[in-house]
Amino acid sequence: MSLKNKAIWNIIGSIAPMLIGLFCIPYLIKNIGLEVFGILTLVWALIGYFSIFDFGIGRALTHQVSSNLSESLTVNLPGIVKAGIIFTSIFGVFGGVLLAATAHQFGYKWLNVSESLQKSTTSCLMIASLGIPLATIVSGLKGVLEGYEDFKLTNILRVLFGFANFGFPTISVVLFGPSLEYMVISLVLARLIILFAHIIPVSCKLSNRISSQIISKKKMVELLSFGAWMSLSNIISPLMVTSDRFIISYMLGASLVAYYTVPFDIIIRLLVIPAALTTALFPRFTYLFINNKNDIKRLYMKSLNTLMAIMLMICALIFISSYWGLSIWLGKEFAQKSWLIASILSVGLYFNSLAQVPHAAVQASGDIRATSLIHLVEFVLYVPLLIISLIYYGLMGAALVWVLRVMADYIVLSAFARKIIA
Repeated sequence: MSLKNKAIWNIIGSIAPMLIGLFCIPYLIKNIGLEVFGILTLVWALIGYFSIFDFGIGRALTHQVSSNLSESLTVNLPGIVKAGIIFTSIFGVFGGVLLAATAHQFGYKWLNVSESLQKSTTSCLMIASLGIPLATIVSGLKGVLEGYEDFKLTNILRVLFGFANFGFPTISVVLFGPSLEYMVISLVLARLIILFAHIIPVSCKLSNRISSQIISKKKMVELLSFGAWMSLSNIISPLMVTSDRFIISYMLGASLVAYYTVPFDIIIRLLVIPAALTTALFPRFTYLFINNKNDIKRLYMKSLNTLMAIMLMICALIFISSYWGLSIWLGKEFAQKSWLIASILSVGLYFNSLAQVPHAAVQASGDIRATSLIHLVEFVLYVPLLIISLIYYGLMGAALVWVLRVMADYIVLSAFARKIIA
C-alpha cells in the first residue's frame, strides 16, 4: 500500500468518529445539560490522558516492529510484542489505580463542579479508572499493527471505536436517561470491545506465537529505553492539550468549560489530517533511516509542503466561518460565546499541524530525548502563562496562550529535524 493510500485510510479512520460526534454532541448537550456534558468531556479527556500510562510502549512497539521487519528479523517479533503487552498491562493498572485514588479530589475539589454533581462525578471517575488498563493495552496492540503498516485495519478499528466512544453514551441517555454513571460505564464497555478487536489481528499476524515466546531481556531493555523518553513526551504533550480545560474548570467553573472545550475539541480533532500522514510517515522514516537515508529529506519536504497547502485552506475557512458554523450546530447563544475562541484556535491548529512532520522525523531517528525535553520546557512555560491569561483575559487568554505554545513548538522541532535530515 502506498504512503498516499495509508494516509487516506488514516483520514477516514479519524474523520468518521468526528462525524459521529457532530450528530451525538448536540443531542447530549440538549438532554443532559451543559454542565453535565462538560463533566463528560472531562471524563473523555481523563481516560484519554491516563492512557499515556503505556509509558511510550505503543510508539516503541511501532519502532521496534518496523525496524525488525526492515532487517527481516521477524523471529524477534513475538517476544517483542509479548514484552510490550506485559508492560502496557502493568502500567495501565498503575494508571487506573492512580485515577481511582484521586477520584474524590477531582469530584469534590479540583473540577469545581456543582455540589449536586460532586458525588456523581466521583463515581464516574472510579468507573473510568477501569478503562485505563484497557486503553494502554490497545495502545500497544495498535503500535504493533502500525509497525506492520497495516493502516487499513487500524483505521477500521478506529472507526468502530469512534462510533462506540460517542454512540454508546448517546444510547445510554436514550435507554437510561441523563445518568453520568451509565454513560461512563458505556465508555469502559467500548474500550473492552475494542481491546478484543485488536487482539485477534495481532495474534493472526504473529501466528499465535505470543504466549509461548520467551522474552529476551535485551528486547525488554530496548523497549523500555525507547519508551522511557517517549513516555515523558507522551505524558507532557497530551497534558498540554488537556490541562487547559481542567485549569479553566478550577478557576472559572465547570459551567464555562464547554464554551472552550467544544470548539477546541472539534478543532483539535482536525489534527487527524496531519496525523493521517505522519502516522504513516513514522514507520517509513524509521525504515529509511536504516536503509536509505538519502530519501528522507525529499520525503520530509514533500510532506511538509503538502500539509502547508491543505491546512492553510482548512484553517482559513474555520477562521472566517466559526460563528456561522457554531450557530447552525449549537445555536446563536452558544456561538456568541465561542466563535472568537474557535477563530483564534484555528491559527494554532495550522502550526500544530505542521509540527507533526518534524516531530515524526526526530522520533523515527531514535532521538526521543530531544522531543521529550522540548515538550518539558514548553510545559514549564505554558502552565503559568495559561493561569495568568485566564486571570486577566478569561477564555480568550487561554486560546491565545495555546496558539503561542504551538507556534514555538513548530519552530523548535523544525530546527532539530533539519539537523537530523541534513
